[in-house]
Amino acid sequence: MIHYNVVQWLFFFYLYCFLGWCFESTYVSVKSKKLVNRGFMGGPFLPLYGSGAIMMLVVSAPFRDNLLLTYLAGVAGATALEYITGVTMEALFKVRYWDYSDQRFNYKGHICLSSSVAWGFLTILMTRVIHRPIEQLVLAIPSLALLCLTAVLTIYIAVDFTLAFKAALELRDILARMQRIKDEVERLQRRLDVIIAFNNAEKEQKRLENEMSLSELSQSVRQRFASLKENIQNMPSAYGEGIREEIAELRGRFSNYVEVQKGYKEMLGFYKRALIRNNPTMVSGKFKNVLEELKRIASGEQRDDEE
Repeated sequence: MIHYNVVQWLFFFYLYCFLGWCFESTYVSVKSKKLVNRGFMGGPFLPLYGSGAIMMLVVSAPFRDNLLLTYLAGVAGATALEYITGVTMEALFKVRYWDYSDQRFNYKGHICLSSSVAWGFLTILMTRVIHRPIEQLVLAIPSLALLCLTAVLTIYIAVDFTLAFKAALELRDILARMQRIKDEVERLQRRLDVIIAFNNAEKEQKRLENEMSLSELSQSVRQRFASLKENIQNMPSAYGEGIREEIAELRGRFSNYVEVQKGYKEMLGFYKRALIRNNPTMVSGKFKNVLEELKRIASGEQRDDEE
């Protein structure tokens, strides 16, 4: 492998980011039978593929004449890259953008045996087949033209990545706020159940609450307020002034929660919607239910009356 200069390395990285996006988007689109723009960024670039390609070229360089060592270097390097990237992104954003938990021999859902095996074969394919014509093409580009093209791509990708990174952090904060509101509404619902005197169903109700989306939970609370209103009308003497004041206070808190919920759709700008739509398999251990609800909001499946 030729020793490339910085501009050539950068251009290879951008090119493989683009080719990776083409491959990933095509694969997922065919699998889901609809067009899917895959990736963390808004534009047609997947940094993980670009990083993976550069890593494969680097780790396999000392073993380019040995097929087995090239394979093993690719397995080790790509698996390490995938694991470190996955752990880092989940730690930052509280969301896992890919998940191998349903695959056999996986480690914490970040990596799995089948993926690692595939990385090794892809390294051989990359170094022996894919990269050679691409290398010839890039080296044939005049230095000044390559420098200008790389500079333009650098500016574009840097801006795109910055906006995507900011959107991912904001999405994390939205999920955290949604989870806090869901927890508060659950506590409010349980208090209403106590007031209605359904204590014997509280344990089962708590189990059901954990399976509810925030919109379903809000509708359940509305039903309890309606039930309380009917009970007070039918048996006013059974509800003292203190209980009525507490119900009014709970209703006020609930109204505030509902208003905040209505703002989630407006909070999802282009990049946050793109992050959700471009990664339909994204999961979150910490914000599992609210992430699924946010996915429905981003896709337009959740109706206004549910919010």
